[in-house]
Amino acid sequence: MPELEHQLSRRERQIMDILFKRGQATAAEIREGMPEAPSYSAVRTQLRILVEKGHIRHEQDGPRYLYKPTVEKEQAKQSALKRVVTTFFDGSAEKAMAALLDSSNQKLSSAELDRLEGLIQAARAREDAR
Repeated sequence: MPELEHQLSRRERQIMDILFKRGQATAAEIREGMPEAPSYSAVRTQLRILVEKGHIRHEQDGPRYLYKPTVEKEQAKQSALKRVVTTFFDGSAEKAMAALLDSSNQKLSSAELDRLEGLIQAARAREDAR
């Protein structure tokens, strides 16, 4: 299964975002979901490249192809988060979490704060077990 750590172009990321959101889509549906959409043939070219890279696959659905990601959304999310933490926060989860909490424009609910507290306690327990 390919890692999404590999660099994707802006258009490839847009396509992957659409496919993760929808689960599957035709080339025309993907094009409709793209900002400042390129030509249909440019979308088809990008889809072919993503298939060759192993990031998506396609299935015949009558006269058209349905495109689907080859990795689960959760795996892609973890890969993208790891890349962001490594690139922008020197690999520090603490720095990334602090930045998210400091810059949050919305107030966290009591339940969200409790969940974060539970995650921190679990991380401490894992660290103590080492």
